[in-house]
Amino acid sequence: MELYVFMFMLAAFVPSENKVVHEDFYFSGCSDTERENLYGMDGEELWHADFSKGEGVITQPVFSDLIGWDGLYQQAVTELEICKQNLAVDIKAYKYPQEKMDKPQTSIYAEDEVQLNVENTLICHVTGFFPPPVRVSWTKNNEGLKEDSLSQYRLNDDGTFNIFSSVTFTPVEGDLYTCTVNHTSLEQPQTKTWDVDVAVPSVGPAVFCGVGLSLGLLGVAAGTFFLIKGNNCN
Repeated sequence: MELYVFMFMLAAFVPSENKVVHEDFYFSGCSDTERENLYGMDGEELWHADFSKGEGVITQPVFSDLIGWDGLYQQAVTELEICKQNLAVDIKAYKYPQEKMDKPQTSIYAEDEVQLNVENTLICHVTGFFPPPVRVSWTKNNEGLKEDSLSQYRLNDDGTFNIFSSVTFTPVEGDLYTCTVNHTSLEQPQTKTWDVDVAVPSVGPAVFCGVGLSLGLLGVAAGTFFLIKGNNCN
């Protein structure tokens, strides 16, 4: 069982001229295996530290007011060391107490409308879990796939976390994809399945409409014929 140390800072900013409330948040955490440090606003991530690559990553659109300053990544490294020291103290003090756990909820969906033989992205969204980490794995027709990307852990309003994993794929009728999630709260892995099933427009309605229209025209023609014949008889 791992012990986690988390630090949170929340602040609300209210511009007086517009009276629009924005929530600015900061998250820093560590365990024996995980390291996180990120900044965000209104539930969206703005910046995070990539400790594997040794750099900070800006995740805002280029047209926005980008966050970041000299020494921000180095600050994250310093805070990580502090977190590790606090973790060591907590491990000694609490002797691995029973931790609160929340089970993940998983969903799988395509990023764009599915069209056969047109490249798309399949997304696995895992949310509502605590504590991190979760492990996500993919298969296609029971064969393992390597994911294209895995997002940072993102904080939900209730203190749980969510994360996104994605793979690029080209839909072929009959292909079967699975996303499997492992988490310490689960007795067995949680698997969601997605199959390529593109609906083909049915010709039935068009045929019935055509037949109905033809019969209707025949009925009108027959009625006109007998009406004329009747008038002639008179």
